[in-house]
Amino acid sequence: MPVVFFLVLALLFFGSLLQAEWSTWRGPDNDGLSDSQKLPDSWSETQNLDWKFSLPAAGSSTPIVVKDKIFLTFELDNEVKAMGIGVDGRELWTRVVCQTKGKGNGEKTFASPTPSSDGKLLFVTTGTGEVVALDLEGLEKWRFNAQERYGKFRFGFGFHSTTVLHEGRLYLQLIHSAAQLVVCVEADSGKEVWKVERESDGVAECEHSYASPTAFRKGELNVLITHGNDYCIGHDPVTGKELWRVAGLNPKNQYNRTLRFVASPVVSQGLLVVPSAKNRGVSVVRLSEAKGRIEKGGAGELWRMDRGTTDVTMPLLYRGLLYLCKENGTILCLDALTGEQFYQERFHAQTYRGSPVAANGRIFLTARDGTFTVLKAGKTYEVIGKNKLDDQFTSSPIVAHDRFYLRGHRYLYAIRAK
Repeated sequence: MPVVFFLVLALLFFGSLLQAEWSTWRGPDNDGLSDSQKLPDSWSETQNLDWKFSLPAAGSSTPIVVKDKIFLTFELDNEVKAMGIGVDGRELWTRVVCQTKGKGNGEKTFASPTPSSDGKLLFVTTGTGEVVALDLEGLEKWRFNAQERYGKFRFGFGFHSTTVLHEGRLYLQLIHSAAQLVVCVEADSGKEVWKVERESDGVAECEHSYASPTAFRKGELNVLITHGNDYCIGHDPVTGKELWRVAGLNPKNQYNRTLRFVASPVVSQGLLVVPSAKNRGVSVVRLSEAKGRIEKGGAGELWRMDRGTTDVTMPLLYRGLLYLCKENGTILCLDALTGEQFYQERFHAQTYRGSPVAANGRIFLTARDGTFTVLKAGKTYEVIGKNKLDDQFTSSPIVAHDRFYLRGHRYLYAIRAK
């Protein structure tokens, strides 16, 4: 009996540890949601601070958590490096990923893409086009350079797109003036599975996408989603074939040649939220009904508004509501199915780069100046609190082990209710 008891305890422990992982940019389901019930509503440099770790350099890539390890990337002395940190705040290892040219800062470095992991390997993509797989101890397993394999990048502000890991494969969107490609490679080897041309009639700066792809699987519904050059496109992850595209995000009769997409789409509760840029439109589509070219009111689209998009941060779908955090600290709350607006409030006049997360009936918003606003989820605007840390933040918060892990420019913070 005691042996069985301890086996049950062990299974519960490792099961909870697995559920606590945040192994991709937007979490277990790529949607910024956590099922943690124990996060604090308030914290500071002294309150509910478990530990903070001094970082070698500023950066905007978001950390990830795999089992009992935290991984992040940074650029320092013309090198992109990957680092492993224990969940107790101790450095485990640091490895050079590639050489760079020029000097990056917190928002614009060659280490902007967030890494991901399948629990065995750590996948790191850099602004130079390097795609590298390391084991969880930092030993290299394979690599290739996307510019060497698929052509030189031509971006106005560099390559910042995070690859998406989905069912044993890595997917890259390479959307810039010299190429319009979607690429699939095997996660265990880096070997190309397929490459498809992503057709578009966009021009000028619209050709440059700084958004990231996402993927969604539920039953037989399996889709890879890329975003840029005026369109959000759904692909068959197995072949790359285009399934549908959301159009009209940059209408030809009022075309904006500078409408580069930065905010990435999100899928949650079977809904796809498609942002555009620069306060233009937002489209919400029921994925199971998406078909063909989806103009305003097209197949599968539930609703669309012509103005009000988030420009940089990702949309957040939580408990039937859609939250759009604009980069000036204004938040819109809308009904996810109808688009009915419940409120629009400017909650903290600052710059927002990190995307919001939600857990335990709360929405958590990250300002560059280190102010974290906590909103009560729901149709009524209610600020629960504002928390301040002495750092700058341009990455997104993550939740694992009932903690926040918050990557600032100088420190990595672990916040836990005590």
